[in-house]
Amino acid sequence: MNILFVVPYAPNPVRVRPYEFIRTLVRRGHQVTVATLWTSEQERSDLEQLKAAGAGVIAEPMHTAHSLLNSARALLGPTPLQASYSWNPRLMTRIREALQRLHVDAVHVEHLRGSRYAVGVRTFLNNAALPARPPIIWDSVDSISYLFEQAVQTSRTLRSRLITGIELERTRRHEAWLVGQFERTLVTSALDRAAFVGLLNEYFPEALPALAERIEVIPNGVDLERFAFRDPLERPPATIIFSGKMSYHANVTAALHLVNDVMPLVWAQRPDVQVWIVGRDPTAEVRKLAEGHPPLPSGKPRVMVTGAVPDMAEYIQAATIAVAPLLYGAGIQNKALEALACGTPVVATHQATAALNVVSGRELLIADGAEAFAQALLTLLADPALRARLGAAGRRFVEAHHSWDAAVARLEAIYQTPPLR
Repeated sequence: MNILFVVPYAPNPVRVRPYEFIRTLVRRGHQVTVATLWTSEQERSDLEQLKAAGAGVIAEPMHTAHSLLNSARALLGPTPLQASYSWNPRLMTRIREALQRLHVDAVHVEHLRGSRYAVGVRTFLNNAALPARPPIIWDSVDSISYLFEQAVQTSRTLRSRLITGIELERTRRHEAWLVGQFERTLVTSALDRAAFVGLLNEYFPEALPALAERIEVIPNGVDLERFAFRDPLERPPATIIFSGKMSYHANVTAALHLVNDVMPLVWAQRPDVQVWIVGRDPTAEVRKLAEGHPPLPSGKPRVMVTGAVPDMAEYIQAATIAVAPLLYGAGIQNKALEALACGTPVVATHQATAALNVVSGRELLIADGAEAFAQALLTLLADPALRARLGAAGRRFVEAHHSWDAAVARLEAIYQTPPLR
C-alpha cells in the first residue's frame, strides 16, 4: 500500500508510536510518505533517519512563535488550542500536492494536534477529482479531554491546571465531532475508547452506535531488540529509574510525587537508594529535584536528573527497579512497557497500568499512595528472587502482547476501510 502519514511533530524514538508505525510499515513492504514539521536541527536529523529507513519525507519548519500565534488565534474561537498549535498552511499545501501525485491508498493522521490537517484532507478529497478516494485514519492516540479532566483535579503545576481548565470543554466537544469526520479513529487503550464513546453519547447520542463502531484500539508496542532483556540480578543493588519526556505535565507531577512524597519513606529505611529521572526537556521544577538532598553514603547524588540521553534502553537495563508513579494519565504508558521488556521490575500506580492487562504480583507490583508505593519499593529492594520472577514475567508479557508487528498488522487491515460517502 501507499500510505500518506501526517504527523505534526518529527517522529523519533521518543515519539515512539508514529516512529515505530512508520518503520514497521516500511519494513513490511509498504510505501510511506511522512508529512511533518520540524522545530530544531535535531528534529531535521531525526527526519534524515526516517529517510534512511526507507520513508519519503515532506517537511516544513515550524517556529515556536508561529505555534504561539496559532494558539492565540484559537482562544477567540471554539477550536481547542491543541488542534491549532501545529497548523502550517505550507505543509497543508504540500499534503494536497502529494495526494494528487502519489495515488495514496490511505491517509494516516496522528494526534489532536494533527487533526486540522485531517479535516483539510477531507475537504480536499470532497472537492478533488481523484481516480480513487483513500480513507482517512485519525490516530488520536489518547483521549486528550480524558487526560485534561484528570489534570484539572490532580496536576501539581498551576500552569497545567489553568491551560487544561481553559481547554477542557472545547476539547471534549471537538474530539466528539472529529470521530464523525473520518473513516476510523484510533486510540491506544480500551479506556480511551470508552472516553470517546462517552463524549459521543453526550454530544451526538442519535449517532452513537454508528460512530462508536469507527473507534478502534491499537495498543503501543515495544522494540524488543532495542529494549532487550537483561537479568534483573545483574544490576546495581539500589537504583530506581523514572523515565519519559520530563516536560510532559503528567510526568512532572509524577516526578514531584516520587521524590517529595515516596522517596523520603524509602530513604528512612534504605538510605543507599539512588533515583534516576531520565528523559528529555526536564522543567525547572524537575531539575530542582536534584538539589537539596544529602549525597548517598557512597558520595553519589541522591537524585540524578539526566535530561536527554543517547539511549534510554541502557538506563532502564541498568536500573534495579523502574517506577511509573503517575497520578493521572491516558493511553498506554510506554515507560512501563519498555521496562517490562528489559526485565526491569516495575512498581506502578493503578493509573499507569489501567490500559495494560497485567496483574499485580504477576508481571509487576501496583501500589497507590505514597506509603503503599514506598513499601512496594522496599519489598522489591529486599527480595532478589521476586525481582527475578517479575522481570522474567514482564518480558514474557510484552513479547506476547505488545510487538509492533502485531500492531501494524491490525493497522494494515484498517487502512482498507471503505471510504465514507
